[in-house]
Amino acid sequence: MASTQEKVELLAPAGTPEKLEIAIRYGADAVYLGDRHFSLRNYAGNFTIEQIRDASDLAHKHEVKVYIACNIYPRTEEAKELGRYFDRLSDIAIDGIIISDPGVLVMAKKIIPEIPIHLSTQANTTNLNAVKFWEDQGVARINLARELTLEQIREIAANTHVEIEAFVHGAMCISYSGRCLLSAFLSGRDSNRGQCSHPCRWKYNVVEEFRPGEYMPVTEDDRGSYIFSSKDLCMIEHIDKLIDAGIKSLKIEGRMKSINYLATTVKAYREAIDSYYENRGAYQIRQSWKNLLEAVNNRGFCTGFYFGTPGDEALNHTGVSSVSRRTFIAKALRLRPDGKVEVQVKNRLQSGDRVEVLTPSGPAQTGTIMEITDMSGNRAEEAKPNSTVLLALSVDCREEGLIRKID
Repeated sequence: MASTQEKVELLAPAGTPEKLEIAIRYGADAVYLGDRHFSLRNYAGNFTIEQIRDASDLAHKHEVKVYIACNIYPRTEEAKELGRYFDRLSDIAIDGIIISDPGVLVMAKKIIPEIPIHLSTQANTTNLNAVKFWEDQGVARINLARELTLEQIREIAANTHVEIEAFVHGAMCISYSGRCLLSAFLSGRDSNRGQCSHPCRWKYNVVEEFRPGEYMPVTEDDRGSYIFSSKDLCMIEHIDKLIDAGIKSLKIEGRMKSINYLATTVKAYREAIDSYYENRGAYQIRQSWKNLLEAVNNRGFCTGFYFGTPGDEALNHTGVSSVSRRTFIAKALRLRPDGKVEVQVKNRLQSGDRVEVLTPSGPAQTGTIMEITDMSGNRAEEAKPNSTVLLALSVDCREEGLIRKID
């Protein structure tokens, strides 16, 4: 029987060192990150061994746990390199290693036995017997298959000592527990080895044999048919049900997403989880959380498989993302004694722009860019991406605050 859990963990993606800092600052209890070879996100930026060491030091300084993704399905000839990688991880303080492949699990138990093993959703664990099997192999935590309902998860959590982890927010692909062959078949890039070209987001049409070049939509929609494109998962309205089901860790998807996405989602779910514990038995969704999540680009939201097998309502047939009316334009680096904010410019900004300032605590504030100066003190009317400038704002901002233009 699973033990009574303390506060549920909020687990956030950290695809780069910058994203790690944002996840920590905005309230994650734990982060997951990967190296550049074995983590199924080859295009996420990722970490070198030394950066993993630095990430561990930084996270632990803020009492945040670090889990290393090693959920690739390797080939036999890659075993030696993987073994060397585990050797390099052995002297780094890591709180868990995320694995999918049984062979990798055996290697990890032998080379880094001190690091707890977390089983990835890629292992598609769908039943209690499978959970008990993995428990016998020494697995400490399992991210269950996405295809399970909340009631099925509840039954598993109540009958095992293994920690249960589940996704709470983020993109969903047309696949089985994240395993997909579409990309490998259509573009030669294997999704199961970190190279997905995301063909489930492509637009598809039909071409008739004797009319080459004449593309016909699969449906009546004149924009085409996105028959594989799912809406994004969003469970912010059901935090109480997830926690009450015995889930230990709520995981946000998105190591390749922007820092704007990361800060926004972590902030929203941090506040929602805290609210659950402050108001036990009376959890209520706040409109401000929904507004936060809708302020970043998304494909529409659904609840995945939690309340039964999703139907047509879970598909995004148009392929159109919900485009936010907030454009991320700058990240605050530090505050100066004169009240100005040194920022890293992400998108073009101008003096007089109406902005929203997002900070780790408190509601977003609306204000105006009053003045722009370069680092030498020269005034400017605008600033371009990748530059560093000073802003005078009409509202308060703090380090790691995100500034978004209101379109």
